[in-house]
Amino acid sequence: MGLTCAQKIIKAHLLSGEMTVGSDIGLKIDQTLTQDATGTMAYLEFEAMNVPRVKTERSVAYIDHNTLQSGFENADDHRFIQSIAKKHGIYFSRPGNGICHQVHLERFGIPGKTLIGSDSHTPSGGGIGMLAMGAGGLDVAVAMGGGPYYITMPKMVRINLNGRLPAWVSAKDVILEVLRRLSVKGGVGKIIEYGGDGLPFLTVPERATITNMGTELGATTSIFPSDDVTRSFLRAQGREQDWVELLPDADAVYDEVIDIDLSKLTSLAACPHSPDAVKSVDEIGEIKINQVCIGSCTNSSYLDLMRVASILKGKTVHPDVSLAIAPGSKQVYNMLAQNGALADLIAAGARILECACGPCIGMGQSPNSGGISLRTFNRNFEGRSGTADAQVYLVSPETAAASAITGVFTNPQKVLGEMPEIRLPDSFLINFNMVIPPAPDSEAASIEILRGPNIKPFPTTEPLEAEITAKALLKVGDNITTDHIMPAGSKILPYRSNIPYLSNFCFAVCDKEFPERCRKEGKGIVIGGQNYGQGSSREHAALVPLYLGVKAVIAKSFARIHCANLANAGILPFVFKNEADYDAIDQMDELQLPDIRDAIANHGKVLVKNLTKGTEFEVEPVLTDRQRAMVLAGGLLNYTREQSQQ
Repeated sequence: MGLTCAQKIIKAHLLSGEMTVGSDIGLKIDQTLTQDATGTMAYLEFEAMNVPRVKTERSVAYIDHNTLQSGFENADDHRFIQSIAKKHGIYFSRPGNGICHQVHLERFGIPGKTLIGSDSHTPSGGGIGMLAMGAGGLDVAVAMGGGPYYITMPKMVRINLNGRLPAWVSAKDVILEVLRRLSVKGGVGKIIEYGGDGLPFLTVPERATITNMGTELGATTSIFPSDDVTRSFLRAQGREQDWVELLPDADAVYDEVIDIDLSKLTSLAACPHSPDAVKSVDEIGEIKINQVCIGSCTNSSYLDLMRVASILKGKTVHPDVSLAIAPGSKQVYNMLAQNGALADLIAAGARILECACGPCIGMGQSPNSGGISLRTFNRNFEGRSGTADAQVYLVSPETAAASAITGVFTNPQKVLGEMPEIRLPDSFLINFNMVIPPAPDSEAASIEILRGPNIKPFPTTEPLEAEITAKALLKVGDNITTDHIMPAGSKILPYRSNIPYLSNFCFAVCDKEFPERCRKEGKGIVIGGQNYGQGSSREHAALVPLYLGVKAVIAKSFARIHCANLANAGILPFVFKNEADYDAIDQMDELQLPDIRDAIANHGKVLVKNLTKGTEFEVEPVLTDRQRAMVLAGGLLNYTREQSQQ
């Protein structure tokens, strides 16, 4: 039986386990990346491991999230990360150099390699043929130290993209169509692999747009083959020597096959407040809009912005619309400036932002109250924009630009006429001056780590106790995101390295009283619905509840990365054996998990007693054998220390 592209990479990097669906496998990691919202904590964790230099082939620290410097906190974190990178063998991408996923495609991504990043959209690297996965910061720290990265062996899903896209329909519409079909839960436990006769017509940036938003499916990752299109992109980036061919075997077997006729797609949009709430732009109708934001790691490539510039050239943004554009990298920004496209954007009335995540992560450009904002981003969770009652739609750059001109939701296919042919250049502008290499080994010991007062230690954890008795301090519904658990935004992100301060905002979107209840009770349990923890890889959504005394989360189902982060933090993740038991629990019921340590250690039945109601129900730990050992030790950091001492 032949292998898929993903299976070939897994087989070449397999350190432990067997490639059977559902089994726990450990992978050798070639590359890692961090960004500054998650990186500070990841490097504090790496320091705690006492490993002098990273053991990966390439590790890169990017500054792209917390770039709004309204106080000392972000600048201090940047300085800390830069000194850590210099000392420990990590490349440092300076503020302004660009968004991690865009820059990594340009400069560092290599087909056939493994990559994990402390950012959930790391699967962007799948656009270049990498096995690229989002992970918690602690998992990234372990990989930098030479340890394996563990996943549950996924199912393989092939999506055949056949034919060619119509004029003004683009890669964003492709992934929105996939989300419409599969939902935000449809990729859980799966790797999405793309094929079909339409692949030669999709460039690497377009492929990366599709794999980027595969994260919103809940997929382990998404991947395209490495073919002549990939080779051409790397040649244009001056990196043809990094190209290797990666194609699935002709007799590769997939668990599921989906066919999409690209020629039949139209302009789509994800409606508030979920990436899978997809409708056609025509279905939505010509509603008045207030804001358009173009950029993010999903749609800020040279190709994207050249298309936007061609639409805006000679026109003026509607007077009732604010248009903001953020190029994905300094390379993109420079090239737009050199060829005149930047002038076209500025002349049309666009507000040009720095090369960073910006409004996608709630870092500025919040819409007006009740505003309708069209964004080329990957998430439209409620409140993520920084405006609680904003209505955020996810659209393609083409739809965004056309709508910015008309002032209403507009199908670009109906108003823009003939589409000009815009190709990737034969040679990109290459300037490496904003990436600082690490110091040589001989100098590393003398380098001082620079810490600001906002950087606080990693929360301490304790081995799992024999019994847990605690109240259900919060009960929430389905599709609770990491933005619900630990919000982003310009007011909170600067404190990503300060867990005590962040704890004031935990679950604030759902219940502002939750942090105070935790402090009053000292410990607690959270009850959740389906797909609990979807969204970002931010481990703060586990570390902050850990700090507040959360001992367990009982949900109907979990998103992959967050479930792993809970186990890493020593918080027990359980699913209801009978989902109907969810309805029988009220917030503030006192729950007891008797003999829980013994049950976890010996794979025993886990019963939860509802002491308030005098009932009991069964739950199942969402833990591999390795994770059982981790939570018994009190989390991954304690477990790693114990293993190193044996």
